[in-house]
Amino acid sequence: MNAREKKIYRVTLIGSAVNALLIVLKFIAGIFGKSSAMIADAVHSLSDFITDLIVLVFVKIAGKPRDKGHDYGHGKFETFATMIIGIILAVAGIGLMINGIELVLKSIKGQTLDQPTMLALIIALISIISKEWLYRFTIKTGKDVNSQAVEANAWHHRSDALSSGGTLFGVAGAMFLGPHWRILDPLAAIVVSLFIIKSGYDIFKPAVNELLESSLPEDQEKEIRKIVECVPGIENVHNLRTRRIGNGIAVDMHVNMDGEISLNEAHSKATVAETTIKQKFGKNAIVTIHMEPVTKK
Repeated sequence: MNAREKKIYRVTLIGSAVNALLIVLKFIAGIFGKSSAMIADAVHSLSDFITDLIVLVFVKIAGKPRDKGHDYGHGKFETFATMIIGIILAVAGIGLMINGIELVLKSIKGQTLDQPTMLALIIALISIISKEWLYRFTIKTGKDVNSQAVEANAWHHRSDALSSGGTLFGVAGAMFLGPHWRILDPLAAIVVSLFIIKSGYDIFKPAVNELLESSLPEDQEKEIRKIVECVPGIENVHNLRTRRIGNGIAVDMHVNMDGEISLNEAHSKATVAETTIKQKFGKNAIVTIHMEPVTKK
């Protein structure tokens, strides 16, 4: 296991341990603390736990070197994991919204909702603090190791913190403002669910684009052109094609060089360009440069 995989496993295992504890605490608080919003929050934490398992499995696969059946490596497995996390996040948000709507309708029809207890309030506070810490810890690690899956998992922690924030608001209102305000509990859950669904979409969309072989952003392609054209003797970068593969990129292009120089010299210039691109975009970058001779007058 390389250093990158160790960091990913470490942050994911810590997140899994915290999530497992929160799942138990939230279900206990939801049942004995009489808070349906807390039960929904527990379900959301359960989805967090599932995504941790997905990251552990798929990052291990994505870290495998190239083989006969995968000439470009296994980076797409990590992208696939990111897409699954986005789907689970959106589904969890939809589930929270449906549950909240059902409770609001019951309240409107005159049914008195249960009053949450102090236990639910305390667990909501614990959840907010622990999940926000997990988000900051995980997002830093994700950026350090350049892993979309880990960064996606970090945002899942943040969404859980937001969910718990809504739960805290609803529980506090239902506890201290009287029976008619107990509707705040499910209303808060509905509002938070919208943010969760949006987070799921924001994670899902770029992963799908990558699986569909979308090009790198225009600013990155411009940077690649600039890097190559700054190499003395290389000019006119054209037919540039790019795509992302997990935590790496693949680039191929055509360039013009003086047709009178030797093959060794042309290869040396292309190697300088390739090395510079890898220094900027990571050693796993796959760079292919097709050299076209131009006769100098």
